[in-house]
Amino acid sequence: MSQRKDLIIIGNGMVGHHFADSFRQSDAADQWHIQIVGEERLSAYDRVHLSDYFQGSDHSALALGTPQSYRAAGISAHLGTRVERIDRASKTLVLNDGEELSYDKLVLATGSYPFVPPIPGHDAERCFVYRTLDDLDAIRSAATNRQTGDNVGVVIGGGLLGLEAANALRSLGLATHVIEFAPRLMPVQLDDAAGSVLKHKIEALGVQVHTDTATDSIETLADGRLRLHFASGDNLDTDVLVFSAGIRPRDELARQCGLDVGERGGVRINNHAQTSDPDIYAIGEVALWDNRIFGLVAPGYRMAEAAVAHLGGGDSPFLGADMSTKLKLLGVDVGSIGDAHGNSAGAISFRYHNEAKGQYKKIVTSADGKHLLGAILVGDNSAYDSLLQYYLNDIALPAEPDSLILPNSTGAPALGVDALPDSATICSCMNVTKGAIVSAIDGGCCSVGDVKAETRANSSCGGCAAMLKNIVDATLEARGVEVDHSLCEHFAHTRQALYHLVQVEGIKTFDDLIAKHGRGHGCDICKPTVASILASHWNEGVHEAPHVKLQDTNDTFLANMQKDGTYSIVPRIAGGEITPDKLLVIGQVAKDYRLYTKITGGQRIDLFGAQLHQLPEIWQRLIDAGFETGHAYGKALRTVKSCVGSTWCRYGQQDSVGMAILLENRYKGLRAPHKIKFAVSGCTRECAEAQSKDIGVIATENGWNLYVCGNGGMKPRHADLFATDLDDVTLIRTVDRLLMFYVRTADRLQRTARWLESLDGGLDYLSDVILNDSLGLGAELDTQMARVVDTYQCEWKATLEDEQKLKRFRTFVNSPESDDNVVFVEERDQIRPATADEKQHIIASA
Repeated sequence: MSQRKDLIIIGNGMVGHHFADSFRQSDAADQWHIQIVGEERLSAYDRVHLSDYFQGSDHSALALGTPQSYRAAGISAHLGTRVERIDRASKTLVLNDGEELSYDKLVLATGSYPFVPPIPGHDAERCFVYRTLDDLDAIRSAATNRQTGDNVGVVIGGGLLGLEAANALRSLGLATHVIEFAPRLMPVQLDDAAGSVLKHKIEALGVQVHTDTATDSIETLADGRLRLHFASGDNLDTDVLVFSAGIRPRDELARQCGLDVGERGGVRINNHAQTSDPDIYAIGEVALWDNRIFGLVAPGYRMAEAAVAHLGGGDSPFLGADMSTKLKLLGVDVGSIGDAHGNSAGAISFRYHNEAKGQYKKIVTSADGKHLLGAILVGDNSAYDSLLQYYLNDIALPAEPDSLILPNSTGAPALGVDALPDSATICSCMNVTKGAIVSAIDGGCCSVGDVKAETRANSSCGGCAAMLKNIVDATLEARGVEVDHSLCEHFAHTRQALYHLVQVEGIKTFDDLIAKHGRGHGCDICKPTVASILASHWNEGVHEAPHVKLQDTNDTFLANMQKDGTYSIVPRIAGGEITPDKLLVIGQVAKDYRLYTKITGGQRIDLFGAQLHQLPEIWQRLIDAGFETGHAYGKALRTVKSCVGSTWCRYGQQDSVGMAILLENRYKGLRAPHKIKFAVSGCTRECAEAQSKDIGVIATENGWNLYVCGNGGMKPRHADLFATDLDDVTLIRTVDRLLMFYVRTADRLQRTARWLESLDGGLDYLSDVILNDSLGLGAELDTQMARVVDTYQCEWKATLEDEQKLKRFRTFVNSPESDDNVVFVEERDQIRPATADEKQHIIASA
């Protein structure tokens, strides 16, 4: 250990973390003791997905590294610690707690800070920046604890991050305004026409955009609110103000120790990311390469890899980076590639502008039209991946380049995997080429998961997922490996194909289906899948004799099995509305059976700790009191969350509770490929968080806005606006068709978010099918949903009425006794499962 040299990284952002992670995996790592000094109290996290923090993510979900993972990797992390100064002569640095650290090599990864224009009043209490999780906490606190009761939020800055910040304010329920000094939004990436399309689409979502607007001063009013005074003479009052007007490199340590910096800031580096001191490297947004500061994470990663290579004696220089971007801002697709403004000598451009659909596409080519120099996409990013490959790999364009952006064009050749050279960059974040993916497959990887683990492709922003899968599938097939899309070894069909077989041939049992179209006896994959298909289409009880053997544990016992072998009970509370009498029943049942009780995020009540033989007794009491099963155990409709709406709330515009109850009662019992959650908000303040649900409904003055295909879980996704100002009848018909189309076509265990992403054409295609009935399925989908609604039955009620079904609910087959091995202890006046040590002690002392 004493022979190892000291390498210190100042900065624990994404780039600093990537450097540490890459260096630890290099051959030189064993020769070094790595230390990280991070100013934030939290370990490195994914700032690219910072907005997800307002959609329910926390630091653990965004974390890239943790103190525990650093320790396990042999890295010493000083978090919540600031470097006060660097002494290059003694090769030491001093921390804010007085500790002195020595280094042999030093890496500056201090990043940047948000630029706040020196507008008089910019330092008022309600002014914020949008950079760290602490910043987001402060914004949320100000938005939710505003004293005046007003609800306005303003972002100064209409760039990429400014629009992300606007989305965050909007998600907090604030009426949101964006102030941009330039004549258009995203002036760096977009031209005037594209900026105009983006502005109109964002304004249609309720965000007011003020371009070509300069803020002269910010006044703090007597009630604490802020008043923006514009150069035009207009004013705008707000509760929260967020600055997002660009970044500046955090180069103060470099200046303090005498490193060369640029005239406008930034630590000068060479192609190895070395500063003017060869023992100090600089990477990321603090580094100035070729007089450029790169404001994206991918160039920072490339600088980190160049520095890692140089420290290990290699040579993998940083030679610049592609700044193309593919985004979804406030639900609007935006893409920008290369020379989007056509500044290259001789460049010519082709444009497609569909005002009705809010789509703008532009490509910039060389004068001879043979090479792509740049592109802009707004409203439809479906061509982005292909265009990026044409640009990055200088692939010859088709004879009619505009065929690449025109709709329904027959002249656009498909840019297949074979057309890409091995040098084609597939994952820009992790710098993974097609050649690296192919090599991984030749090295033994046999699936997308294997390739991801080997190359780290698609492990950051996820934008290359589709292209990665295409390359993996095509390469495996080219190697003679059959890419199997079968559901399992018993059915050589996808879930969608099985659904159609059930529908077309009128098959009602698993036995008939496997006899006609499968082989063997089935497994834990195909049985529940077929059970779900049969339930979705025919809606017979899951406990009917032909079906009960297909169910997994939770569906078999109509309850969720917990870690100690007990079960939870969740009665349906439609829309979250419950009477005091029903509350008393639940309370009395919980008390009588000594059940742990918890309010869920979906406005229901979970009762934990029941043994199997107790379930019928408990459910009999609940059914007698008017409750129904909440299907918490099934891949089915779970909850429809709601706020109190116009009935109680002074801001409410529609009866959100009434609509939530209507929707929950309509779709309860609908079995689907995955669980489904709804929410209904009574106004744009969005207290029910509808935009994070599979189906989200938000009231407007004129009816309801419908959002679709959002979800939380392991890979959260914001819902997309699908239709606006719907009346009650149209809303329900639209939801009927969309849900039934999802039930028919989704893969096994595919949530609506992933299903939408898998559809060729994405949201536009789904809109065409559901709203325009382009496939002519509308009436059929209506009929199918009507059958499900009309044949609903409470599964617990049906079970309690059948003595044969009740025989299944016995803790022991040969004894009516309870399980003495189930042991609880009390915590916060309720039970919880005993730990292994506690259980051993309690049983021994009994």
